Amino acid sequence: MELVLQIKDLTVHYGGFTALDHINLNLEQHTTLGLVGESGSGKSTLARVIAGLIAPNEGQILLGTQELKKKRSREQHKTIQMIFQNPDASLNPKHSIRQILSEPLLFHKIVGRTDVEQRCKELLNQVHLEQKALDKFPHEFSGGQRQRIAIARALSVEPNILIADEPTSALDVSVQLSVLELFNTLKAELNLTMLFISHDLGVINAISDTVAVMRQGKLVEQSPRDQFFIRPKHEYSYELLSAVPKMPK
Repeated sequence: MELVLQIKDLTVHYGGFTALDHINLNLEQHTTLGLVGESGSGKSTLARVIAGLIAPNEGQILLGTQELKKKRSREQHKTIQMIFQNPDASLNPKHSIRQILSEPLLFHKIVGRTDVEQRCKELLNQVHLEQKALDKFPHEFSGGQRQRIAIARALSVEPNILIADEPTSALDVSVQLSVLELFNTLKAELNLTMLFISHDLGVINAISDTVAVMRQGKLVEQSPRDQFFIRPKHEYSYELLSAVPKMPK
């Protein structure tokens, strides 16, 4: 399968601390890579570097055959979009949903001004929200609905790669399931490639084709999902799997 994204020897230092230590990672087209690891392992830092929000100290990011430099073009920014853990922080509370969805459409010239309204309605439909949501504000929605709005905004610029950083961790279990189903549906309908970050191995199992494991800024394993859950390669992966609570017989 074609590699859409290649990470080569990626390193990030914060002062004297190494957040990412020579990370090598491949993301295949139209697949979901689940990234797991304990808090502070470097998962979110890696996501932000790939999205262009943090510049690495060393290493390369290849989008297809094109290297992504520190200063990216508008088209490169459009190609990789990120959904954050907390929609309360990522959605402007003073903007209506119409404004939130319209701004990226107009900035990236996805549609003309006369077609913005229709495209916003289509985006809401894709994430299973009613069109009347356009005139409301983020605080008028539940956490799960706000996350759907954040997903719609990310999809508005028609990205090839979607990065989701713990997008279900703050949601109730029943809401988590519906959002995971939405991600899987969108992946199939839009031929998306996804990097999905979670500390929850149940979520990773439900959404991933491939699993990558990080520990203390290093990538210790990248394996097909079925292999990872049956026969992981690294002893730390065994530790993570062993720590998952099991139902009594």
